[in-house]
Order: sequence, then structure tokens, then C-alpha cells
Amino acid sequence: MATPSLLPPHAWNFFRAGGFDQVQIDTGADLLALKELDQKLWVALSCPTRGIEFDTRTLDLIDTDDDARVHANEVLGAIGWAGGLLRNPDLLVQGGDSLALSEINDSTQEGRQVLASAHYILKNLGKPNAATISMADMADIEKFVAGLEFNGDGIISAARIADEDVRATVLDMIKCLGPAVDLSGEPGVNQEMSDAFFAEVAAYLGWQAKADGDANIRFVGEKTSAAADAFHAVKEKISDYFTRCSLAAYDVRAAVPLSRSVEDYQGIAAQTLSTDSSDIANFPLATVEPDKPLPLVAGINPAWQKPIEALRQLVIIPLFGKKESLSRSEWATLCARFEPFEAWQAAKPAGSVEQLGLARLREIAASDHRDAIDGLIGLDKSVETEVKATHSMERLLRYRRDLYKLVNNFVSFRSFYTGREKAIFQLGTLYLDGRSCDLCVRVEDIAKHAEFANMSGLYLAYCDCVRNGGAEKMSIAAAFTAGDSDFLMVGRNGIFYDRKGNDWDASIVRIVDHPISIRQAFWSPYKKLIRFVNDQLQKLAAARAAAADAKLIQTAVATSTPVVAGAPPPPPKPPFDVGKFAGIFAAIGLALGAIGGVLASIVGGILGLKFWQIPLAILGVILIISGPAMIIAWFKLKKRNLGPVLDANGWAINSRALINISFGTSLTKLARLPEGSHRSLTDPYADKKPVWPYYVIIAGVVVAIILLWLMGLFDGPRTP
Repeated sequence: MATPSLLPPHAWNFFRAGGFDQVQIDTGADLLALKELDQKLWVALSCPTRGIEFDTRTLDLIDTDDDARVHANEVLGAIGWAGGLLRNPDLLVQGGDSLALSEINDSTQEGRQVLASAHYILKNLGKPNAATISMADMADIEKFVAGLEFNGDGIISAARIADEDVRATVLDMIKCLGPAVDLSGEPGVNQEMSDAFFAEVAAYLGWQAKADGDANIRFVGEKTSAAADAFHAVKEKISDYFTRCSLAAYDVRAAVPLSRSVEDYQGIAAQTLSTDSSDIANFPLATVEPDKPLPLVAGINPAWQKPIEALRQLVIIPLFGKKESLSRSEWATLCARFEPFEAWQAAKPAGSVEQLGLARLREIAASDHRDAIDGLIGLDKSVETEVKATHSMERLLRYRRDLYKLVNNFVSFRSFYTGREKAIFQLGTLYLDGRSCDLCVRVEDIAKHAEFANMSGLYLAYCDCVRNGGAEKMSIAAAFTAGDSDFLMVGRNGIFYDRKGNDWDASIVRIVDHPISIRQAFWSPYKKLIRFVNDQLQKLAAARAAAADAKLIQTAVATSTPVVAGAPPPPPKPPFDVGKFAGIFAAIGLALGAIGGVLASIVGGILGLKFWQIPLAILGVILIISGPAMIIAWFKLKKRNLGPVLDANGWAINSRALINISFGTSLTKLARLPEGSHRSLTDPYADKKPVWPYYVIIAGVVVAIILLWLMGLFDGPRTP
């Protein structure tokens, strides 16, 4: 049964932003206590290691299972590990690129190793008395480790061996076994290779020694190997010859066909023949006769004359003296003499050291190179702990610098909602349509991302971004949270600045449409009406223009058509139909009367109100028109949620990270003149304003005053 903790629970502070409570982490104690905080209160439970503005090396160190995602437990593990190696966990909150050696907790074995590694690094950098170590000292840890004489990987490179003879032996090892690559990238050898190489050398020399002490194996001395090669080159062909002769002895009728027929010779007669011809080589060594010895000088198949002569010089003469033929029994004796050699050859140990030559192998075996090589490998392995701790030192420095930033973009979205700095998922700023959008995230698959991000309620513009003439490409999703969408459309171009200040050419390729602001919703009914009227007027004007053009063409054709003799004259124009046009004018009059009646009713209704009620009535009409759109937009804007945008990028968002109206206006900034600017309102190219609208307004005011006077609004109170 677990013993309950006697320590009081950690006292947490929370702040409310985005419509939910978020934990506020201010101290190292807060960080270390995160393992006690219910993960249901975390904003995110995992995030990708790529596509965000965060040091990828640090993320890879935190990602212990190498699945390209950082999970909540991995964050807790990183905090616990770093906190255990520091005397003061508040250093994780303070951040910074350097660490005092005195702050490393050496009360544990790992802490002592990390501290020893720090001293080891500083010593190799020529700063043995330094009291701090920084990220600059670890700028390229891999190159630093690779540059050490001994780097702890158990591999010694030939280039770093001072003794020329030992270096030559190491190169021979690499030649035979292939290289093991040192951390420096240079070829070298390790202990396994050393053991295997010298074992092969010993086995090969032992095998050679067995032959040197047995006369039956080297029966022709040093030339035995060459003699064996000559023997095996013709062994099968000679055995074939004696078999044919034995068959001829069995039946003399077989001698002729076994020697090949005349037709076989006729088949090659038309060819250009040479001793290298395979057709000739397929013929028997000599003519077949019963129990005939093999001729060694004359009567030999020309294609086999040279191999037979090599056998005669290297084998037959040393064993039997000068002979011009070889009997079947002598051939059997010869084969038996090679049996010990062949058995010895079959016992040849596997390996690749033979290519170095027997003399070189004996030289290596007689030297002390093995001890020297094994000693160097041992020295390299002796610093393995320090070198491994070197990576731990790098890890500690990175965690000290980056962990607090990660927590404020993972456990809470403090960076995003406070605006002190951009969140790690904010890729940069898009400038387009007189606005700057700070909520821009990287997107790998636009179609897939848009399908899920549509649930966010955010107006998203997906842009393809390129720079350096198209050599670099990426896609982003930019959220527009202020202004309107009147001029946002596929194909519009802008400039995107990433967090490093690099500029990218951005072009909208897809839009997820949602309300942007209350102001946009207020004007949307009027803009739709104006757009509708404008479209209708354009259609009417186009129709009138087309009709006029058609009439003009018809008139031109009619006047230019010659009258053909004998043809009947064109029919006269129909008389003016007074009744028809009277009906048209009557319809127009009725329509105008109806419109006038409606306007008169509205004006009469308004003028029938008291003076102070007129503005309220006008305001009511405006609310009736714009109110529904504004209410719908208000509800949608309050529900805008960042979660689906990040979930579509591989995050696991654990809360509804809302973006309300006021916060949304801070994410998209509209164009404003700088404070203190001087503005000239004189535009030399402005359209000339006509005077008649002013006359119409004045006339309208006069008519309104007359109507009010006729209605008695200006009469004083009547006495009864």
C-alpha cells in the first residue's frame, strides 16, 4: 500500500484567456510540480517536432521515442531530468544560453558525469579555468566530439595514428575488412575488427605452416600451387579422353564416332578457325583409340596444346621426367599425388587476408602491432563516459534555454494569449489587402487541412509561398480576424515574412469563408443590395447596348441593300399603335404610383412622429435590415476556435482555444496612419463633384419644411 505524501499539494495560479482557465507557470517549483497537474487542464497533449518555430534539435532530444511528436509525458520527463541536474530549478524559468558550473548538481552520479564532461569540454577548448559553459561552446557538438583525438566511439582512424608501421597495418585491416567510420567521418577500425583480422592472420599462417611441413602436400616445392592450377585446368578434359579410349577398347566401333565424325569437321570448315575457337575446344584432346596413351607433344587438339604443355612442364616432367605421352595408369598416379594438396586446399580458412601476401602476413604476425592497436582502441573507449556526458551537457543547456518556452506553448498558450511573443505555431506575418495577419500556420496538405480547419469558424486564406525564384516553397494558412472579405479572393498576391525576416511571395489558392467582423456583417445587406442593383443595371445597360447595336446594323444593311428590278417594294412600316403604347404608359404610371405611394406612406409615417422619435425610427429601420446579420456574425465570432487549425497540423489540442472579437482584432491589424502624421486632403486627381446634388438636398429640405408647416407642427398651442 502506497504511503500518502505528507507534503501539502502545490498551490497553482491560473489565468483566464481564450474562454478557459490556463495554468500560470512562474517558478521552477511550478515546472517540477507539473507532473501532479491533471492533464485535463493542459492546453495541448502533443505537438509535432517540425513545422513550428522551435529549435528542432531540442525537440528531437525531448522526443525520446523518435516518432516526430512531443507528448505530455516526454515534456514531464525532460523537466524532471533537467530539474534533477540543477541546484536551482528556477534556472529553467530564467532561461539563457549559459550555465555556471557551480549550478550543476553533482550529488548524483549523472550530475558528476555531466560536470566532468563540462570540464573536459572547456579543457579541450583551451578554457580549463572557465566557470561557465555556454551554447556557443557547444555550437557544433558533433564536430567538437569528432575533432577530439579520442572521442569515445571505440574506433581509431588510420589518419590519426602517428606510428607509420601501425598505421600501415590499420590500412591493411581496412583493405581486408572494410572501414568502421569514426565520428570524425574518417575510416578506422574497432575492437571487433582487430580481433577478427588478427584471428584470420593467425589461421591463415597456421594453414600455410601445415603445408610447409608436409612433403606430400608440396610435392613439387614452391611450384605446387602453380602445378595444381595447371592440373585442374585440364583434369576434366584428360579424364574425358581416357574414358573415350576405354569405351573404344570396349567396342572398337565406338572409336570413330567418339573422335567426332567427318560431318562435324565439315560443320566448322567454313569458319575462320583459331586455337581459341570453342568449337575446336569441344573436340577430344586427341584421336580416340583403344587404350591409347595421351600424346603430350604431337597429335594434340590445337585448342588444348598450351594447357597440356603447362601440365607437362610443371607436373609431368618433375614427377616422371621428360615424356611425350601419358598412360592411363600414370594419369591415375598423378591424380592421387594431388589428393593431399586438394584436401589441404579444402581446409583453407575463410577470410580476406590472403590478398596481403604471405610475406606481409608473416611480418604483421611477428610485430607488436596488435597490442598497439588494441591499446589505442582502449584509450578511445576510456573517454566514452565523458563524451556521452558531453551530449548530456548539450541537452542540459538546451533544456535550460528552451523548456520554459515550450511549456508556455504546450501546457498553456500563455505566449499566444498574452501577446508578449509569438507562439511557436505562428510561422510569421502575411501582408495582404491592407492588413497584416499574425496568425499564420504552416500547412503540408491544403485540402486535408482545410477540410478539418473549417470547423474553427475562422476565415482562412491558404497561400502558396515561394522565394529565391521558386527554389524554396511552402504553404501557409492565414487567419483574417479583422476588416472584411470584399477583396479577398483566390489569386490575390501578398508578401509573407517568416520569423527569421525572410520575405516570401504569397498567393491565395484557397479560402475557407467565415465572418470576419461585426462591421462586415453590418454593411453586408447594403453591399449585397448595391451589388444586386449594380448587376441589374449592368445587365440592363448591356441589353440596351446590344439592342442599339443590332438596330444600327439592321438599318445599315437595309439602306445598303440595292433594289432588284422587278422585285416587290419592301413592306411599309406598321402604323403607330396608340393603344399599345397607351397600355405601356399606363403600366408605368401604375408602377410609379405604387412606388410613390409606398414612399409617401413611409415619409408620412416618419413625419407623423414627434421630432425626437424620427431618429429612433430611422435607427429601427437600420437595425431591422442589419440586425440579423450582425447577431449571426456575433455568435459565430464568439465561437471561433484555434483548436481545429492546430489539430489539422498534427497537434492534440485539449481545450477550446477561443478567439473572441477583441482578441481577433489584435491578430489582424488594419492599415493606420502613424501618429503625428500630417495628411493633405487635396487630391488633384479627385473626381469633380457635381453641384446638382446640393440643390436637390436644399429643395428637399424646403419641401420638408413646407410639409411640416402644412401639418401644423410650427403652430403654437391652441387655446380652447
